[in-house]
Amino acid sequence: MADDRVPMTLNGKRLLEEELHRLIHVERPDVVAAIEFARSNGDLSENADYSAAKERQGFIEGRIQDINGKFMRADVIDPSKLNTERIVFGASVDLEDEHGAKIVYQIVGVDEADIKKGKIGISSPLARAMIGKREGEEVIVHAPKGEITYSILKVRYL
Repeated sequence: MADDRVPMTLNGKRLLEEELHRLIHVERPDVVAAIEFARSNGDLSENADYSAAKERQGFIEGRIQDINGKFMRADVIDPSKLNTERIVFGASVDLEDEHGAKIVYQIVGVDEADIKKGKIGISSPLARAMIGKREGEEVIVHAPKGEITYSILKVRYL
């Protein structure tokens, strides 16, 4: 891949650091203890607790590797340091849809996206449609139920 950087906000980096710490210092020791307990129960070939613990261990180790890989490729961006009129990664954008409903979204990294908290991933259709636009412009998003048009009311970098 030519561009395998992983964009994330400072908050997104902090959240991944917290998850990594929890995985290494809480979940990994817990699953090792569960495996040891299951082993003490005898025959491993028919031991569901052992199988479940080993599967959980595989997930934890995979997620640790995934997070470490993201940190190695991280492009950490502090939105408050950005100064542009155009919408870029990290922007908080006030939108109004064609029915007059208003909503605010911040464009964030994929791992920190949470639509309920108004955070949309950089790779989402709406974020991709907004990138490069300015206040006063319209954005057309191609959604499964058809095209949705939004007016950009305000662009901020917090």
